Amino acid sequence: MLEDIKKQFEKLIALYEAAKAENESLRAALQESRAGTETCRNRITELEQQIDTLKLKEAFNPGASSGAAAKEKIDKMIREIDKCISFLEKE
Repeated sequence: MLEDIKKQFEKLIALYEAAKAENESLRAALQESRAGTETCRNRITELEQQIDTLKLKEAFNPGASSGAAAKEKIDKMIREIDKCISFLEKE
């Protein structure tokens, strides 16, 4: 009877150690995934900024089909600036 309890206890310890090792492995994988996600988010932000810059360059390109696109971009930027100013005034 005492021997059975000892074996069950050893088995329980082995299961605990296996679960602990798996937990550590999963935590490391999660941390790696989070780091990868953050890298991807930063890259997306950079690419969005590049897209905005290219769109702005295209709008002001002298060879653009019309000045209407440039005017629309300027109007949009002015509205964004006005929004920012209003947010700052509220604070």
